[in-house]
Amino acid sequence: MTYHFRHMPANKFGIIDTGKANEMAAKIIEDFGLPIHPAMKVKDLSIVYQQMVEIMKAYSRENLKVICFDAPTASLSDSEIEMLFKIIVKLKAEGKIIIYVSHRMDEIQRITDKVAIFKDGHYVDTVKTGVVPEDEMIRMMVGRDLGDIYKDLDRDKEIGDVLLEVKNVSSDYVKENSFVLHKGEVLGFSGLVGAGRTELMRAIIGADAMRTGEVFLEGKSILNRSPHEAMEHGIVLVPEDRKMQGILANLSVSDNINISLLDQNSDKLGFVSREKEAKAAEEGIRNFKIKTPSPDKKIVELSGGNQQKCIVARWISTNPKVLILDEPTKGIDVGAKSEFYQMICQFAKQGLGVILISSELPEVIGLSDRIIVMKSLKIVGEVDGAEATESKLLSLGMIGEVREA
Repeated sequence: MTYHFRHMPANKFGIIDTGKANEMAAKIIEDFGLPIHPAMKVKDLSIVYQQMVEIMKAYSRENLKVICFDAPTASLSDSEIEMLFKIIVKLKAEGKIIIYVSHRMDEIQRITDKVAIFKDGHYVDTVKTGVVPEDEMIRMMVGRDLGDIYKDLDRDKEIGDVLLEVKNVSSDYVKENSFVLHKGEVLGFSGLVGAGRTELMRAIIGADAMRTGEVFLEGKSILNRSPHEAMEHGIVLVPEDRKMQGILANLSVSDNINISLLDQNSDKLGFVSREKEAKAAEEGIRNFKIKTPSPDKKIVELSGGNQQKCIVARWISTNPKVLILDEPTKGIDVGAKSEFYQMICQFAKQGLGVILISSELPEVIGLSDRIIVMKSLKIVGEVDGAEATESKLLSLGMIGEVREA
């Protein structure tokens, strides 16, 4: 494990005293109360401990006064978030100024003293935490009540025949699951973390090997041995982990949109048409309102919401029949969420079958026509969207049966 210190222990020739450096690192690790060792490789640590190393690296600097956390909990579990918050409380107690950027209102209410609110890149106001209600802060960010986002959605559509049928699908990670998806339907998937929602979708698209079961698309049996085969059949997945599995960080917005169109944009000799790529990129940017100064801008330099729009634009450009969205609004602000909700409804209205995996209960209830609940790697129940409540979904996800509060 390597730590950066402003004054690393070194001799007059500039050679670092590794033993002394490890002692200094061990002292900081002890101060933070973490079960790691200076000799451990950072790549072998969990995400939360990697973040802790970054915090300790900053902490080791002399005259440290301000630490900024930019959406640090996006990939953390509840227990890991608790660990991070303890560290933040420690830093705050030592007089450090903490700037905490987050879209999660519960976190903002819990650990901040004041909240600076921005909308569309512009400063709106600064309010005291606990004085201004959450609804009011959301209204300042979005321009309306969050509840109105679901009320204002265009849900005028027709749900058609069965489009996708999954029968007794198992993999190394899920057990014998069956469900159907109709044309024009938004089918929600709910459940606790680890319930197997993502793993079931990975088996369907061939990212994980199917051990048992069949998949039917428009009544015909298909076998997806890879995500590429699934794409050719018309089934695409927008993954949960945008940074690791979604974007190609070193490539441009245009390249990220066009990566799924290489066959269509190439001639018989394999030469890619830059003209076709430019047209596809322009259409994606325009249709999905991607905020970027140029198609050549690196995607990693865009906001999380605009990165997600690029990924959706990529897969919609393939003209899919089934669109699987795994936590599509994770880590994006409430304003961008509103755009995604309208987008999802529009996809369904165009006849796509949409599978929506979401851990946010208001989201999955507000958008879905039906909701399937998973528990312990199996589907345990189904709730009609019009009759869904948070208590129904939670009781199914936690105990496997509906018990209304």
